[in-house]
Amino acid sequence: MSTSPSLSGAERADGASVRIGALVPLTRPGWVEAGRHLLAGLELAVRDVNDAGGVGGRPLELVVRDTAADPERAAAAVDELAGLGVAALAGEYHSVVARAAAARADAVGLPFLCSSAVLDALTEQPTDWVARLAPAQSHGWRIYADFLLGAGHSRIAVAVEPSVYWASGTRILRDHLVPRGGSVMELDMRALTPTAMCDELVEAGATALLLLVGHPEPAVSIVRSVRRDRRLAGVLIGAPAGQPECAEWAALGDDGAAIPFLRYVPDRLGPLGARVETVLRERLAEAPSFVAFEGYDTVLVLADVLRSHGVERARTAESWPQVDVEGTRGRIRFSRTPGIGVWQWAWAPVQVVDRDPAAPDRFRILHTGLTSWG
Repeated sequence: MSTSPSLSGAERADGASVRIGALVPLTRPGWVEAGRHLLAGLELAVRDVNDAGGVGGRPLELVVRDTAADPERAAAAVDELAGLGVAALAGEYHSVVARAAAARADAVGLPFLCSSAVLDALTEQPTDWVARLAPAQSHGWRIYADFLLGAGHSRIAVAVEPSVYWASGTRILRDHLVPRGGSVMELDMRALTPTAMCDELVEAGATALLLLVGHPEPAVSIVRSVRRDRRLAGVLIGAPAGQPECAEWAALGDDGAAIPFLRYVPDRLGPLGARVETVLRERLAEAPSFVAFEGYDTVLVLADVLRSHGVERARTAESWPQVDVEGTRGRIRFSRTPGIGVWQWAWAPVQVVDRDPAAPDRFRILHTGLTSWG
């Protein structure tokens, strides 16, 4: 699948476009709604860049590939896109998929600006070919752990499925909570039904259950089981990976409200963010998630780099330290962060929010990890 955006404002060039490869989960088992929002942000930014004259008078063009949450498919797409002559690679939501794409981009020498994946170990070794906009998992999930402690929750249970991403999240929570008097109990959802899991929660006396599992299933079934178990009426359900951001979550009704999750936007958007939010809301026919803003900012950064340093791939990879771009959620600059092998925006704003039970389409800010723009 590929898309070619409007070239208005950039058609006066010789017709040769500057192509950017985009990796997006658009089919199951990928998180399709996140992919749709990511693509909407990418496409809107390409349109805006082209309306402003493109890159040196040449239009930007997105060449989109569906990863379907499959690491092997993503790696193959990187090879294909590199062969098609794209100047850079953008996108991807799923961390494990982005890790495969980053490894391949590093191997073939293709600059990759990762939009949304948060896994700290995005690459095995440090590389100059990869940069990232999303906060590292260790940063965001520690903020989430601070929220739990501040809300009086120290006995934490996690419903887990096998995954490098979920295992990393469990380790971050345990490393942050245990030294502060907390405890983290793992519930293996391969071995437990949602009903059996509820029995385990009661026996353990956990006051918070975190969903470190796939969406929609088994996350939805777990939420429904816990909400309907009177023994667990006081248990907080949390989803640090952000499943409740998805509009599909609203179908849970009251069961889907008051479930705190991480969201990477500031308390108040600036002028650019507010304008982009308005346009994205029209395009998506719903409120844009933070993933849509990540997509927009990705293209904004790449366009700035390509204008300033040219479209040669090695020069793009050398240019991450010079990035200084006002994005939809703050000023974006990249740096080397201890323990992270890629160029990192440190950090995008981080909120812990939930859906207001009185108005499920409205988010309540429960905790803020970073409010500064820079």
